[in-house]
Amino acid sequence: MKNKYIDLIDQSFEYPQDEFKTIDNELYFHDIPLMEIIKQYGTPLKITYLPKISSQIQRAKRLFNVAIAKVDYKGTYNYCYCTKSSHFSFVLEEVLKNDVNLETSSAFDINLIQELYNQELITKDIFIICNGFKRPQYIENIAMMLSDGFHNMIPVIDNKNEINLLDEAIQNPAEPVKLGIRIASEEEPKFDFYTSRLGIRYNDIVSFYEDKIKDNSKFTFKMLHFFINTGIKDSAYYWNELAKCVNVYCDLKKICPELDSLNIGGGFPIKNSLVSNYEYDYMSEEILAQIKNICTNRGVDEPNIFTEFGSFTVGESGATLYSIIDQKQQNDRELWYMIDSSFITTLPDSWGINQRWIMLPINNWDKEYQRVFLGGLTCDSQDYYNNEAHANAIFLPKLQKDEPLYIGFFHTGAYQESIGGYGGIQHCLIPAPKHIIIGLDENGDYYTKLFAKEQSHKSMLKILGY
Repeated sequence: MKNKYIDLIDQSFEYPQDEFKTIDNELYFHDIPLMEIIKQYGTPLKITYLPKISSQIQRAKRLFNVAIAKVDYKGTYNYCYCTKSSHFSFVLEEVLKNDVNLETSSAFDINLIQELYNQELITKDIFIICNGFKRPQYIENIAMMLSDGFHNMIPVIDNKNEINLLDEAIQNPAEPVKLGIRIASEEEPKFDFYTSRLGIRYNDIVSFYEDKIKDNSKFTFKMLHFFINTGIKDSAYYWNELAKCVNVYCDLKKICPELDSLNIGGGFPIKNSLVSNYEYDYMSEEILAQIKNICTNRGVDEPNIFTEFGSFTVGESGATLYSIIDQKQQNDRELWYMIDSSFITTLPDSWGINQRWIMLPINNWDKEYQRVFLGGLTCDSQDYYNNEAHANAIFLPKLQKDEPLYIGFFHTGAYQESIGGYGGIQHCLIPAPKHIIIGLDENGDYYTKLFAKEQSHKSMLKILGY
């Protein structure tokens, strides 16, 4: 009778997979024996596997460069990393090994860019795409960097008044400042509103350029920015919005010859299930083919392409490990496994936007399995996890009397620390877990490094004024 957990996985998925395999009924993540990691560091535990960051960047570069060759696309491809996905120093250090550019979202992001330069991790030739609604400090920081020689810093206009603030802040530039304009894209029909709050509406962009930028010698308009909140998907909605954007680009190019770049933002998905069928090759090629086709029909040269990949860059490098500390039978059908932390504090997207990740046991793959619900330690009714991306249920090995069960959530490397308020107050004062970095040495052997200890009560009480 095939009623063991390993049988369930073999029957449900193609397994093992690139990053997952089991040896002696224990899970390996990128060939890292996770039980050994748990024995050394305990749980709850956050993990960042650095090599995955570089491999994702190189993968995207390869996808678009192959697509450029296949469709005979005349523009160049430029990869940008969104710092907001993970601001940690070890992430940026790994990212910047791969000849990439950066995207910022706020005033403090510019201070981070300055620190990267101080550490000689970037040069002043790097493209810095400055997105977001720009308050005075953000504008001031951008102007400071431009005057310091960051000649490829591109403020992307998010609202019309920003051009006036930039005009006031930037005095006597050595060369015209490169500008971008963000299009306010239409949202999917299921959204609570029709048009994104970010950017300038389609019908206003050409007149805005002619009225505010065209005759101002301080600026040169170089980039049109386009982003779909739901990501890059093979849907009629996405292709329709992309076509609208490219047609606006063509309209602008005919009155603004110096415009040469189209920023299609981010949106490549990450793997959130062992069932994964996203066609990255097809999507990369089809995006460039459609842009080329529209530009050719309009008699316009194809633009250089910029992407801003955040979750795609860093998401799959992360994992979060827990212990199952007890079980509770709350009625005849609902059995709860309690974790040694909180989903609300460690994986806030799980309750905030109902994000699903790959969830697997670390050990006991040879034991019988059962359907369970996962509960966190806080007293909040929303602190639970009860289904997966591919199924409206969770199955895990049955608990053993003398052997703890450990579980892992995988591809959790993007946004969770910043949204969860890393280093600050946590709901119900549940401490933030340890965080370790895993890398490979010159021989291909893995090493671990403790980045942060588990949050202490003293640090929390100090923030609270005690």
